[in-house]
Formats: sequence, structure tokens, C-alpha cells
Amino acid sequence: MSWGTELWDQFDNLEKHTQWGIDILEKYIKFVKERTEIELSYAKQLRNLSKKYQPKKNSKEEEEYKYTACKAFLSTLNEMNDYAGQHEVISENMTSQITVDLMRYVQELKQERKSNFHDGRKAQQHIETCWKQLESSKRRFERDCKEADRAQQYFEKMDADINVTKADVEKARQQAQLRHQMAEDSKADYSSILQRFNQEQWEYYHTHIPNIFQKIQEMEERRIVRIGESMKTYAEVDRQVIPIIGKCLDGIVKAAESIDQKNDSQLVVEAYKSGFEPPGDIEFEDYTQPMKRTVSENSLSSSKEGKPELKFGGKSRGKLWPFIKKNKLMSLLTSPHQPPPPPPASASPSAVPNGPQSPKQQKEPLSHRFNEFMTSKPKIHCFRSLKRGLSLKLGATPEDFSNLPPEQRRKKLQQKVDDLNKEIQKEMDQRDAITKMKDVYLKNPQMGDPASLDHKLAEATQNIEKLRLETQKFEAWLAEVEGRLPARSEQARRQSGMYEAQTHQTVTNCAQDRESPDGSYTEEQSQESELKVLATDFDDEFDDEEPLPAIGTCKALYTFEGQNEGTISVVEGEMLSVIEEDKGDGWTRIRRSEDEEGYVPTSYVEVYLDKNAKGS
Repeated sequence: MSWGTELWDQFDNLEKHTQWGIDILEKYIKFVKERTEIELSYAKQLRNLSKKYQPKKNSKEEEEYKYTACKAFLSTLNEMNDYAGQHEVISENMTSQITVDLMRYVQELKQERKSNFHDGRKAQQHIETCWKQLESSKRRFERDCKEADRAQQYFEKMDADINVTKADVEKARQQAQLRHQMAEDSKADYSSILQRFNQEQWEYYHTHIPNIFQKIQEMEERRIVRIGESMKTYAEVDRQVIPIIGKCLDGIVKAAESIDQKNDSQLVVEAYKSGFEPPGDIEFEDYTQPMKRTVSENSLSSSKEGKPELKFGGKSRGKLWPFIKKNKLMSLLTSPHQPPPPPPASASPSAVPNGPQSPKQQKEPLSHRFNEFMTSKPKIHCFRSLKRGLSLKLGATPEDFSNLPPEQRRKKLQQKVDDLNKEIQKEMDQRDAITKMKDVYLKNPQMGDPASLDHKLAEATQNIEKLRLETQKFEAWLAEVEGRLPARSEQARRQSGMYEAQTHQTVTNCAQDRESPDGSYTEEQSQESELKVLATDFDDEFDDEEPLPAIGTCKALYTFEGQNEGTISVVEGEMLSVIEEDKGDGWTRIRRSEDEEGYVPTSYVEVYLDKNAKGS
């Protein structure tokens, strides 16, 4: 099958068909180009998606990615980033191996097609020229023949006419002979041109046109083969990245399998463990017998009636104070950490004469008291506490992390110590490098001036000293916290769920409520240890606070020797000012003068409260 023999007369149709083939190739190139743009756009969107959900540096989100589930999600984002890279590879390979190659081939194809059809048109023009020459010689031969025939007829007529002279006849004969000669010459020329045209026409239809059409056929077949190879390359480019995409998907599966729910649960414990112990049991309150303000509002103090005395020292006090209002907490922190002694005469609660002005507080239901603890706002007793409360609300963190629970504070301090040690090691390495450089300068003065390094060396030494002092400060805080926490082998239980369910404002208030006067959490050293606050820290913290106003007066019923920290000695019959009434622990805070105040057992005094102060 050959276009030259089968389609020898379809020059124009072949020209249209080859142009259509080039248009199809250009359309395929456009398709591949748009596919590469889609791949690039898809890769860009995948990268943007991965970047959008990446944790921001130095933010809270970055801390959340310590959990295995979050790490797996981060690995998924990274794998999706690699996945996007493979789509970029697809786009690049299709562009280089298909689009660019085919565009170059299309230009060559157009040039070859133009050349082939130019040769075809040239052959057509040549055969048309030969045909025109043939037609011209034919017409000339026909004309000469007619002229010779007319000349012969004229000669015969003149020869037959007796009236015509001999000279005229001779002239007519010569003219007839000339015309016959011209007809013979035209005949010979026509015959020659005709033979030549037939030869040219045979070569045109059997040689030139078949060769040209064969080239066009081969060109078209190469185009078809080329577009098929491009389609194979199109599929191969996709197939080449499938293994890498499979590895990306395998990475996502592996990250999903690495999720450890137990480990995440342990991390939650480490992140939010406060170091507190749950509150102890609340003792039964008997409302069947009349009670007066004696040892405690929560228990009967009479040993004769067999009622146990409520203990607020040691562990129970440490357990309850996260839920106590700040004014009550201040009383617990500064009041003596042991039950008050009974009156010298072992008088029953009813025997203690309490004047009519001393109000007898009614026992409220436990739910009301608990709601009061959970919803009450803290009372800030000094300007420093006010600043600390404002700093907590504004998000500022104290340098010693005293706003955190003990366990979290210990972790933060340990992390700070580790970071400072790393900085110290870095500065020491830098100092050693400067020292070595100085030694090199001393041995080879032409390399540099040793004195020029003295400033850098002194600066590095000074930085090391500052970092060491900073480290010692944080190590001291860390030792203080570790001394207050229970033994590390004992896993302290978390605070109750009610503490975790607070709203943000309540949590902030609770965080302020849990502060001790020195700005840090006050913890028990062991399960049997008692709450202890250093007097120096207390004095430093409250040296600028206003003295509490008196809310009433009291009269000492018995002599009390205040030997414990926070207590004050009184003499029987002495009149004193009451600045804080009994909060349920059996102690009342009194003042003798502006600089002398402390706690005495409530059963040792007769209290007269000011009604206006009580109401306010």
C-alpha cells in the first residue's frame, strides 16, 4: 500500500489530512501541558495544606506534638509534603519528556510537510508548463496546416486561370510551397513536444508524485508512532513515581501504627499532674445538739461526749486548701498547725461564757459551703498579691514558675536547669576555642594579636559566671520543690475532677488561691508531715500590706503561753482586738498592738464581734 500509487490524484486531500494530523499532535501537547499545570497546582495545594497544619514554632501547638497521635499526624503531614513532591516530579518529567520534545518535533514536522508539499507543487507546475507548451505547438501546427491548405488552393486557382500571368502563378506556387514547409516544421515541433510531454507526464505520475507522496506517508506514520510513544511515556511517568508514593502511604500507615494510647495517657499525667493529694473524708456534723463556737465548726470538742476532734494539721490541711478561699487559706498558712489545747479547767463547750454579742453561727449544709468554695473570688491582701494576680491574668509567668502546681513546677525548673547547663557548655566550648586561638597567636604572632582576644575571653568568662549563678538560683528552687514533694517513687494521685472542671476564670482564681505567701505552692514533705511556711518568706511578702482592720474585741478567759510559731501569749482577763474570727480550725487571730498579733485558741477567749464588720 502506497499513497503514491493509491492516492496519486489526491494531492489536496493529503494536504488537508496531514494538517489535521499536526493539529491532533498540538492538541495532545496542550492536553499534557494542562495536566502538568494541574499536577503543579495539586502539589502546591498539598504543600499549602501540609504547611497550614504544621505546628507553629515556639507556640502551644508545638508542645502538643509530644503525643504519639500528634506525632503520627505530623508524620502524615510530612509524608503528604513528599507526596506533593512526587506530583511535582510528574509535572517536571511530563514537561521535559513529552511537552518540550513534542513541541520541537511539531516544528520539524511542519517544516518537513512544507518541504514535501512544496516539491509536489513544483512538480505540478512543471507538468502544467509542459502541457501548455504542447497545446501551443499543437495550435501552431494546426494553424500552419490551414495556411498551407489555403495557399495550395490559391495556387491551383491561379494556375487554372488563363488570364493570370505566368509570374503571378509562379508567385502563388512559391507561396504554397512555403506554407507547406512551415506546416511540416510545425508538425515536427508538435511531434517533438508531444513526445517530451508524454515522458514528463509519465515521470510525474509514476516517479515524482509517488516519491513525494511516499515521503508524506512516512512523515504521517512517524507522527502517529511519535504520539503513541508519547502516550506510553505519559503512563510511564506516572508509573515511575508509584513506588515512592507507595512509600509515602506506607509511612502514613507506619505513623498510624506507632500511635500508643498508653504512652499518650502517661504524657497527659506528666503534663497535668499537680502533685496534690485528693481531699480527705469530711467528718459527720451532728446538728442534734446545740453547739457554740469552740474548737471547730465541723466537730464537737467535748471528749466526754465521745466526739472526735477534727484535725487540720498535716495531710488533711494540705488536701483541702486548693478549694479554700484565700482569706481562709491565709489563716491556715499562718495559724499554728496543730489542734488548740483544751481550756485549763476542761470546761465543756457550753461552759465557755460567750457574750451575747458573739454571734452563734448556724451550720450551713455541706453543699452550700462547697459551692461557696468553688464560686468565691479570691481576696488579695496586699499590693504584691494584686500584682501577682494581674500578671497571671495577663499571661506573665513568674521566674520561679510559682504559678504552676508542684509537679509541673519541678519539671519546668528541671528543664530550665538543663537549658542553662547546655548554654554553659556552649560558652565553655567557645572560651576553650578562644584560648586555643590565643595560644596559636602567642606562638605565631604574625597570625594575629593575642591581646585582641582578651576582651572576648573575658566576655565569655563573664557569661559563664552569669549562667552559673542563674543555674544555682534555679537549682535552689528545684531543690526546694523536690524537698516539698513526696518521694518520687510514690505516685501521687491527681487532684479531683472538680478541680479540673473549673472555668478559665475559676482556674485562674484557684491558681491564685493556691499560692502561699512567698508566691509558690506549699506542699507537704511526706504524707505525715505538716504544712510549714518560713517566717522570713512570710515577712518579706507581706511587709508592704495594710494591717487587717479589727472586726471586734475579745476577753481572755485563761492564760495562754504562745510557744508555737504564729501564736501569741495572753493573760487571763486581758482585752484584745479580734482581726480574724475562727475559720473552723479552733484558732482566732487577735492583735495586742500594731506590731504584735497572733493566734489563740478560740476556747480561751470570749469574742465580741462588731455587727457592722460582720455584715460587711
